[in-house]
Amino acid sequence: MEVIEFLIDEEEAMIEAMQQLDRVAKKVLFVVREGRFVAAITDGDIRRWILKKGNLDAKIKDIANYSPKSLLEEDKSKAKDVMKKHSIEALPILDKESNIVSVVLWNDEAVEPKKNLDVSVVIMAGGLGTRLYPYTKILPKPLIPIGEIPIVEHIMNRFSRYGSDQFYLVVNHKKNMIKAYFNEIEKAYKVDYVDEDKPLGTGGGLSLLKGRIKSTFILSNCDILIEEDYEKIYNYHKKENNLITMVCSLKKIKIPYGVIEISETGEIESMKEKPELSFFSNTGMYIVEPKVIEELEEDKAIGFPDIIEQYKAQGEKIGIYPISENSWMDMGQLDELEEMRRRLERDE
Repeated sequence: MEVIEFLIDEEEAMIEAMQQLDRVAKKVLFVVREGRFVAAITDGDIRRWILKKGNLDAKIKDIANYSPKSLLEEDKSKAKDVMKKHSIEALPILDKESNIVSVVLWNDEAVEPKKNLDVSVVIMAGGLGTRLYPYTKILPKPLIPIGEIPIVEHIMNRFSRYGSDQFYLVVNHKKNMIKAYFNEIEKAYKVDYVDEDKPLGTGGGLSLLKGRIKSTFILSNCDILIEEDYEKIYNYHKKENNLITMVCSLKKIKIPYGVIEISETGEIESMKEKPELSFFSNTGMYIVEPKVIEELEEDKAIGFPDIIEQYKAQGEKIGIYPISENSWMDMGQLDELEEMRRRLERDE
């Protein structure tokens, strides 16, 4: 990896930094002014800014840390000690004019996630998957293969790496195929099944877990992959004392037309040529307190976003955890399914 991949000018937009962080995949960029190192910006800096300000149009100079860690060339041998002390994955090495001459990276083994996330995971795996027809004419959506294993196993393997070893699959459509698959494979976790006799939506099926989950849990759709630090998301949820934390992904869409805004008198107020819109979208992953399960009405179909709306109206604390667009993979439609396959094949 070359030094230039880590560099970004302080006048660039925050959204550009998020995209570059995805490409570098080391959680930090080094900010330059007229080519010289002046600051650092991390995914955490951006997340805190979004949660505090909610402003997606900010520039890097509004957010960056202008007291970053670095070493001069003659002190490069101390790099690993500095990185370990401050829990950073990349450290810039400077010459006497504050130009970055190299970047020291922590080795892959040292940045493996810690297995401390002893949290149950509920996966909604009972849908018909009609948008993925004809695949779902033969297979239930959770068993559609992405590479050599089905999507739901990819999801469970990622949580397992962080320490989660108890999974609940809420199943309905072709449920016996799902059960047969997991009964046959070797796995480092336990899978329990919740039989949904009739469709209860992405929220109503949780009522079938009353009395079985008594601590904070993770809820996930069965057709998404989130490439993030799950332990960090969980810790944020607990620190904020949220009832529910929704994991939300940045989305950036370019409108391929000129957009016209009209005034109340029918005249043209403004014209924007092919504007870009930035917003956050629900990924389908949540951190949830057990109270939500216990208070659900039994045998009633309801979507989990509707449950969130109800609690929000009651004044309960509902939070979001923002992630970048590249950290969310969704296979809900055929074109997205193929894109997920391409990405996973490339990453592996």
